[in-house]
Amino acid sequence: MMPIARLDLMGVIAVVLMAAGAQGQSFTTAAEVKPILTATKPNWIAVRPYDGRDLLYFTNALAWRCALTEIRYGVNGAPAETVLPMEPCYEAEATPNALKMESILPYVALPIGSVQSVSVEVTYDDGSKDLADYQRDAVLIE
Repeated sequence: MMPIARLDLMGVIAVVLMAAGAQGQSFTTAAEVKPILTATKPNWIAVRPYDGRDLLYFTNALAWRCALTEIRYGVNGAPAETVLPMEPCYEAEATPNALKMESILPYVALPIGSVQSVSVEVTYDDGSKDLADYQRDAVLIE
């Protein structure tokens, strides 16, 4: 069964997407994406121990990368200075934010059990920034 908070978040996203769809938005600008990333901030990242490594996933944030110029992160108290590679925005396609994962994966592999905290900074295409900090237990998936 899905946790209630996850259901509430999905409801918020559904409402935002339905309203935006009615306006013909493509979710490729900061104005369109900021409300979504603000609502989903607790889910920008996830940590998953897998195959002897900690996989630090950025899937949620990357799903809206067309409105971002950069994602930076830091692990275990380090400032968010490491630039995360991102796929291009596929603006000529029907789903410009789709993740194809052909050469860039939506995660970073780190030693097992090493990720205790993460700081993430997103930079929007309008130059504004948003920062989030996470503790392992809050973003751990298994």
